[in-house]
Amino acid sequence: MTPATTARRGGPLLLGVRHHGPGSARGVRAALDAEQPAVVLVEGPAEADALVTLAGDPDMRPPVALLAHAVDDPGRAAFWPMAEFSPEWVAIRWALDRGAAVRFVDLPAAHTLAASDPTWDDSEDEVAGDPRIDPVAELAAAAGAAGQEGAERWWEDVVELRGDGDPTAPFEALAEAMGALRDAYGHGGHPRDLVREAHMRIQLRVARKEFGDAVAVVCGAWHVPALTVRTTVAADRALLRGLPKVRTETTWVPWTHRRLARRSGYGAGIDSPGWYAHLFTAPDRPVERWMTKVAGLLRAEDHPVSSAHVIEAVRLADTLAALRGRPRPGLDETTDAVRAVLCEGSDVPLALVRDRLVIGDVLGEVPAGAPAVPLQRDLTRRQRTLRLKPEAAERALELDLRKETDGNRSRLLHRLRLLGVHWGEPAEGRAGTGTFRETWRLRWQPELHVQVAEAGVWGTTVETAATARARSRALASTALSDITGLAEQCLLAGLTDALPLVMRALADRAALDTDVTHLAQALPALARSLRYGDVRGTDTAALAEVATGLAERICVGLPPACAGLDTDAAAAMRERIDAVHQAIGLLPGAASTADRWAGVLRRLADRDRIPGLLRGRAARLLLDEGRIPDAEAALLMGRALSPGTPPPDAAAWIDGFVGGASGGGLLLVHDERLLGLVDTWLTGVPAEAFTDVLPLLRRTFSAYEPGVRRTLGELVARGPGTGGAGHTTPGVPGFAPTSDPDRADAVLPLLHLVLGPEVMA
Repeated sequence: MTPATTARRGGPLLLGVRHHGPGSARGVRAALDAEQPAVVLVEGPAEADALVTLAGDPDMRPPVALLAHAVDDPGRAAFWPMAEFSPEWVAIRWALDRGAAVRFVDLPAAHTLAASDPTWDDSEDEVAGDPRIDPVAELAAAAGAAGQEGAERWWEDVVELRGDGDPTAPFEALAEAMGALRDAYGHGGHPRDLVREAHMRIQLRVARKEFGDAVAVVCGAWHVPALTVRTTVAADRALLRGLPKVRTETTWVPWTHRRLARRSGYGAGIDSPGWYAHLFTAPDRPVERWMTKVAGLLRAEDHPVSSAHVIEAVRLADTLAALRGRPRPGLDETTDAVRAVLCEGSDVPLALVRDRLVIGDVLGEVPAGAPAVPLQRDLTRRQRTLRLKPEAAERALELDLRKETDGNRSRLLHRLRLLGVHWGEPAEGRAGTGTFRETWRLRWQPELHVQVAEAGVWGTTVETAATARARSRALASTALSDITGLAEQCLLAGLTDALPLVMRALADRAALDTDVTHLAQALPALARSLRYGDVRGTDTAALAEVATGLAERICVGLPPACAGLDTDAAAAMRERIDAVHQAIGLLPGAASTADRWAGVLRRLADRDRIPGLLRGRAARLLLDEGRIPDAEAALLMGRALSPGTPPPDAAAWIDGFVGGASGGGLLLVHDERLLGLVDTWLTGVPAEAFTDVLPLLRRTFSAYEPGVRRTLGELVARGPGTGGAGHTTPGVPGFAPTSDPDRADAVLPLLHLVLGPEVMA
């Protein structure tokens, strides 16, 4: 393979580039200005020719990407990203601004998608004994720069940071170097490149037949030598004959700098898209302007940075570049200077600079006229109506469901989640137990466009698609917990048309399922759904009937199901009992059910065949609900911790009664009789059994807040008091022999002010 040339001298202008390189982009623009071709051929899927004029729309703002997906399988998709500093984007905009023709000459997406996605991972192409090579790394190694970092630094020095000069000379030198690599390595472990290059040569011949030699080609430098190889049309067509093919659709979609980064998994990714964008857009003094950006970011985060810091950082970057023999300060020099001067040697603020500036969260925009599936168009309309702008940076969204707009936002986000489009994820908010508030974490990522396209098979609007998806899941679900979760999702999403079918399926599954653990898993979701229905004004009478029936069946079947469980099964059952206890408290008008549930807990607390963990938990729930007095709780504890009880079982009872994040530590702090029982039992555990119960006890008490553990230690150190529950020794700060209702009531106005009237109600 002979070295290629880029000069016009009787042939087309071949501009070999590295994707997403500001130096390459500037060089392409300069070369096109000098040569003024009549047509520009760009590496990209041939189907995108119909979309190229959209690149000139004023509403098109890079980074953007060409998205192609299979019509019958939208999940089979590929992206061709372009940033403002991408040579391909610069070439397209140059041609559109000057009236030149633009064509994409790479292999059609109809073929590439029939196999796999070549822009992300073509590792399956590696042939045994013929490993893939990185052309830039090979050239850097020949120049004495070894390793990935050395290759990046070498490329920056010779291409991205180069100054003005002959616009075509760098491309000629790079083409000659790539020709040598192709002679040595052939396809370099990328056999599909041979097919792609055959298609490029065919398109190049077509363009030359129409425009003569007034043709410019902008493609990866690796492909340039292949475009100058003398082959016949028949040979190239033979390589393309018989390729698999699928029906595809192509459009423009917004992209982000973060998704251009190599760490995102993008095969042609770069390490620093934000830095490259700065190099391309800065009109002059890029280092000074960069340091100013960094200073502005750090000041916004309350880091003390002055103008003197900026001046000194610029000087240090220039000095480091001179010491390292670089033509200008690169990212390494500026980063070192930022760390040493602006961040005062700390990597903590430097990580912020890397995340916000070196990579960045820039999100592109595409015009409304870009092709899109109907579901995407409906989603876009809903986003505009509800003022929910997609953003690349993660942000929190607080919703008050009593407001119409916030209620519609909530329904939209829940409908998208049901469709598998995870634009937003629920998060803990400032009123976690309320039903009228929701907190979401939103972040728009380019892959969501593919998810929307996949969900388009369910309908043309978000509501109809989510309804169809819910109905399909209701018919296909076999597990009771799945169908109850689906009912909850439907209520959250306001899918009233799907609820009748979901409720019929729920009633059928509930009637057939006799496993108490399945019933216990299903009930909490139903109880939550009843609360959500209340705040959203949804009729939940049928749901309440099913939930009450489940609760009754749990009350009947739980005691036998808890007998004889091993340690792991008992721990899992404890979580289900806690969830059921909370759920029964949420059922509307279920006083009789609550009474039956209290009877179930009492039987669990009294039966010796029940594991100690569950007996202790049942006793604690009864105490918290006021179903048993303090004295009876102490009696149950005393029996569980009696000398005849095996130490491991007694330790498990303690874990159930006061373990975890259930406030057990505070209970022991305020009731010294219970603390005394635990202390007496613990000091009486035989030495040979102590090591067996120690891990469980450490797990129990380590969950307490540090202040609670410290107070317990002080109480144990001075010895427990006497005189019954609630008794404390006089003189201990903050405690009294009995509670003072008047002092307790005094905090209610403050709680009303802080939490709001709806919480207090």
